[in-house]
Amino acid sequence: MAIVDVDRRDDGVVLVTLNDPDRRNAMTVEMGEAIEATFGRLADDEDLRVIVLTGAPPAFSAGGDLAMLEDHARRTRDEGFDATADMRRFYERFLAVRDVPVPVIAAINGHAVGAGCCVALACDLAVVAEDAKIGLNFARLALHPGMGGSWLLPRLAGRQRAAEMLYTGRLVSGAEAADHGLALEALPAAAVLPRALALAGEIAASSPLVVRQLKVALAVSPTNRLDEQLDLEAANQAVNYGTDDLVEGLRAGRERRPPDFTGR
Repeated sequence: MAIVDVDRRDDGVVLVTLNDPDRRNAMTVEMGEAIEATFGRLADDEDLRVIVLTGAPPAFSAGGDLAMLEDHARRTRDEGFDATADMRRFYERFLAVRDVPVPVIAAINGHAVGAGCCVALACDLAVVAEDAKIGLNFARLALHPGMGGSWLLPRLAGRQRAAEMLYTGRLVSGAEAADHGLALEALPAAAVLPRALALAGEIAASSPLVVRQLKVALAVSPTNRLDEQLDLEAANQAVNYGTDDLVEGLRAGRERRPPDFTGR
């Protein structure tokens, strides 16, 4: 049984499932290697339009691998081991979810804690179960946040809310997480994956070239000046003017029908 399952849909949507339910989809080295390999392959798929990332029930991911953390602690104390490089490489494997050129939607169907929460926050959009537990509990373990938690959380929740959550290690409900901007919406657990797939279908119906352009534009907009973003927008539109999809989009608009985009 694969630790990461891939289900390709006909509309360019791919469902990726973290599949280690006995360990509540813990962030093990094995899981990280599987995520890196899976998202690396998907990044090269020209037909890919959207990825939905979820976890095999009962959790999205309950967090880091405690056995790995205990081993690092033992080696550091007994052997003077420096875990810096190991942890940096560990983060990179999981944050491969950010390296694909299409949107990734996190379907947070259950608890997303610690490193598992970081992976969810690294996605472009998220739908969360109302009663899921969400948060970065690193401080409660006497461990500094990793996996980009101290970078991702302030950008989504704001500085004050992120500081409170990080300093206290407090877990919040999915409903509260959505209120804080960590997810698009909170729903009953059974509705999370269907809603994420429906949202993916809506995105997949848009121009795949424009969606890929937007992935880049949204990534750089927080640090770009307005004039830099205007230059980027103008350059992207100049590319769009030469595409078959723009011809189709304009024709569909005139004919008042849904467009049929090919990505060309």
